[in-house]
Amino acid sequence: MKINQICILFFLFSLISCDSLDDKKGRFLLKGNEKLKENDARGALEFYAEALELDSTYVDAYYNKGLAHILLIQTDEGISDFSLAIQYQPDFADAYFQRGLSYLDNGEFYKAREDADKLKSLEPDNWESFFLSGLVEEKLNNLAQALVEFQKATELDPENSDLIVNQATIFFYLKDFESAKSLLEKAEVINPAEPNIHNTYSMIYFEEGEYKAALDAVEKAITLNNRQAYYYNNKGLYLLYLGRLEDGLELINQSIKMDAKNPFSLRNKGIYFVMKGDKISALSYLNELMEDYPEMELVKEYFDKAQAL
Repeated sequence: MKINQICILFFLFSLISCDSLDDKKGRFLLKGNEKLKENDARGALEFYAEALELDSTYVDAYYNKGLAHILLIQTDEGISDFSLAIQYQPDFADAYFQRGLSYLDNGEFYKAREDADKLKSLEPDNWESFFLSGLVEEKLNNLAQALVEFQKATELDPENSDLIVNQATIFFYLKDFESAKSLLEKAEVINPAEPNIHNTYSMIYFEEGEYKAALDAVEKAITLNNRQAYYYNNKGLYLLYLGRLEDGLELINQSIKMDAKNPFSLRNKGIYFVMKGDKISALSYLNELMEDYPEMELVKEYFDKAQAL
């Protein structure tokens, strides 16, 4: 055999050899990613599992598998996958961010705070680090600190309308409606199609007793994004206050089907039964809320009204 023939055969063998572990697992990863783009999270999981069969330490597969689980509302599984990605790559900032958000969804606020702190140490110039920290402090009701974190995030990414809306939301909680509206106006200039702008407007209008304006605003939010359970819950509440009780209940029930963990939807269902004069049904919702969320807006008011029926 001639030397050049030997070289060609060796080269071909090398190409075949290179098409081994990295290429094979990479192809499974890409196929999974394509499934995610098609909103086929279950199909994506199958390909990520194939990639992990080839390499049980494949960080990207764990991370993307975690994202697929989150899309399927499988929060515990998502957290597990993000944790494995971090185990094999301890400086994986995106995994800390997604795990922190997942901990928040799971009600594990202090674990989310640990991830936010880690993220800030890894990427102190990334707005996501402070955004996550702000969300944590908001959940822990440390509103002043949450505002500081969101403001820092906005300094790092001034054109991010979501960050401005988060600041407006904190001002809403603080009952500083004028500051909230001012920020919402700024966010609307940047991105008028951001649904949370209009949902936050709706909450302000409701607090101001402008129920029709609140309804109009939340309907605009739903037009822009019809997948958020709390938009439907808010719309249901506004309809209750406009005297359209059955229409309101229908939307509140729809919200509960979309997110059974939201205590505000249970509160609103209790409000519905108070308005209907059904003391037993009202208290079946409001008793528990008084124990678990006594500071929630309207809970004490409607608990007292239920007792007086």
